[in-house]
Amino acid sequence: MTRAEQAAETRAALIEVAKRLFVTRGYLNTKITDITAEAGRSTGSFYTHFAGKEDLLVALLAEVGEASDGYANAPEHSSDFTDPDAIRYHVAAYWRVYQEHAATMLALSQAALVDESFARTLREFRRAQFDDIRDHLDHVPNLPASPEVSLTILAAMLDSLAQLWPEVPGDEAIEIITRFGYRALNGRDYPAGA
Repeated sequence: MTRAEQAAETRAALIEVAKRLFVTRGYLNTKITDITAEAGRSTGSFYTHFAGKEDLLVALLAEVGEASDGYANAPEHSSDFTDPDAIRYHVAAYWRVYQEHAATMLALSQAALVDESFARTLREFRRAQFDDIRDHLDHVPNLPASPEVSLTILAAMLDSLAQLWPEVPGDEAIEIITRFGYRALNGRDYPAGA
């Protein structure tokens, strides 16, 4: 195995262990030494890859962004939020990314509570994600709020449902948020048969 392959393997092991510990212990209660001990790596190896725990979290945030970006290029992607199917597609993508990265999402919310610079990083990340879909609201007449606020409310509904009601099956959660989102954005009843 080459040095580059060993380094990549170490980095991946540190990330996977960190995610697992963030779920079981919480981000705030997980120490770098906990991560390295569990991964069977030295503390020095952690600092070879990350400046600190916050830097690791930024790397995890980048993974979330990459996963989200993958949905934007799919052929079934539509950008017209007057269409319930377009809203459903985006809600489903958000839900799936959230579920796939649940440990990261939990750690992100915990870190943002205690670290203002990280809270700012998270806000900037979310704004960049919203910038990518702001034009999806161009077709929607009479938005209930600005595009940024409207998208923030949709994301908050998804985040809250995922955090507070994790036992809701994915398909049901996606349909609930799609219906709420459609009505809220378009100011009319959800179309029958949609």
